[in-house]
Formats: sequence, C-alpha cells, structure tokens
Amino acid sequence: MFKKSIIICMLASIFMLVGCTSDNKKIVIAGKPMTEQYIIVEMLSQLIEEKTDITVEQKPGIGGGTSNIQPAMEKGEIDIYPEYTGTGLLFVLKEELINDPNELYEAVKKGYEDNYNIKWTGLYGFNNTFGLAVKKEVAEKYNIKTYSDLAKYNEELTFGAEYDFYEREDGYLGLENTYGFDFKEKKELDIGLKYEAIASDEVDVINVFSTDGRLKEEGLIVLEDDKNFFPSYFAATLVTNETLNKYPELEEVLELLTDNISNDEIIEMNYLVEIEKQDPKDVANEFLKKKGLL
Repeated sequence: MFKKSIIICMLASIFMLVGCTSDNKKIVIAGKPMTEQYIIVEMLSQLIEEKTDITVEQKPGIGGGTSNIQPAMEKGEIDIYPEYTGTGLLFVLKEELINDPNELYEAVKKGYEDNYNIKWTGLYGFNNTFGLAVKKEVAEKYNIKTYSDLAKYNEELTFGAEYDFYEREDGYLGLENTYGFDFKEKKELDIGLKYEAIASDEVDVINVFSTDGRLKEEGLIVLEDDKNFFPSYFAATLVTNETLNKYPELEEVLELLTDNISNDEIIEMNYLVEIEKQDPKDVANEFLKKKGLL
C-alpha cells in the first residue's frame, strides 16, 4: 500500500509538471486603441494559437499607445505588438525623418535591435500615414490625383482640419512650404466632425489617416503625396528577441502576414468593424481564411 501511494504521488507530480510546462508556453500580444490594431492583434493571436502550442494573452487597446506599450515591452511585460515605421523612427528612436520607406524600415530595424533587442518582422503591406482626401466628384471635376494637382486648384477650394494640424511643421505649415498651398479658405474642425463637414460640402479637402474605415463610407479619394512630405507609417510586428529565443517557432508564423494586407484591405476591415459593427475577431478570422492562412 505504501509503495502504491508513492507511485501515485510520483505520477501526480509528473502530471503537474507537464501541466505547468504547457501553461508556461504563453505570450502577451498588445495593441493600441485603434480599430486596425484590434484586428491585427486578433490575426496574430489566431495564427499563433493555430500553428503552435503557445497560448496568447491579448492586451488590446492600451491607452497611450506606443508611450505605454514600448516601456512595457522593454520590461518584458509584453512580447509582441504591431507598430508603425514612422512612429518607431520619430517617437521611439527620436531620429530625423527619412523619406524613403525602405531606408526608413532598415533604420528602425537596426535601431530597435541595437537599442532595445527588439525585432521588426512581418511588414504587412499597408501604410497608415497622414493624407489629404477629397470627394470623388471634386477629384474628377479638377482631375486631381496628387497634392501637386491639388495645388493648381487650391484657390477655388476650402480646406478643413483640426486646430493643431495648422500649427505643426509636419502638418499644414510643412505642406504649405512643400506644395505652395494657398486655399480659398481654411477652417478649423473638431477631429470627430471632419467627415460630416466634407459630406455636407462645408469643406472640399480634409486631412485623414489613410486607412480610416470612414473613407469607404464617405466615398472619398486619398490623394498621392507625390513629394513624400508625410513620413511612411508602414505597419509591422515587433517581437522581443528574448521571446524569439524562447519560442523560435514564432518567427515563421509572424512572417505569414508579410505583404498580405493592402491599404484597401485594411480600410475594408476597418469599415466592417467601425461602421458595420462587426467583431474584430470575426473580421480577422474571415480575412485569414480568405488568404489561406488558416
């Protein structure tokens, strides 16, 4: 009886150890409080849990975005999160603007490796930069496709943006110097009312984020920044090298999203969540299945 009890205890200990080992295979994926980040966090989580035996704890919608996520990542509290090249260069590394998107990406890759032991991987393909948008009928009337085209007719058009955009060197002041804009009128708009203002023809041109789901709803055209004034904000996955060393199988999984999400596709997904009120989990799952990744 005594021997039997010992054997039972030993088996119980083994099962407990196995259970602990399995439970310890866990990573934390964080995201900013942006629609597309909720979607990307879901994509990364679903891919990892489908293709590995790692459990994912999600921490989406972290207030303060990069300013709170980056320090947490440096402390090892977060393993993975989606970030933007322009944000990494200007906000985290605090380096001078690099206009060439490829050079910018190489710079942030090296900067993060050297300073934070963090790897950039899985450059998705879409660029969530600042942009200028007009109604389709305005674009067709004046044959406007680029910012330079817009400058030819800007004296006939009204521009709308939030107050601080007019005061920023990387906002209206810089655009004015680069393209020579001199609009008929400039209006200060609440950031939440810009789309209503252009829909009602209160203004003809507004500043936007280039992956905003409302661009589709309002039928707006995002013009080409032909002199590359705005920095690139291409999205990619950040992962700590410590996490990759612990779970090397992650590297191949994280590369699955490389060049797989276009601007039109992320706009569509943002639209489904923001306007159609679909669950980011379902939108992410449907997209991954459509791409043959799940």
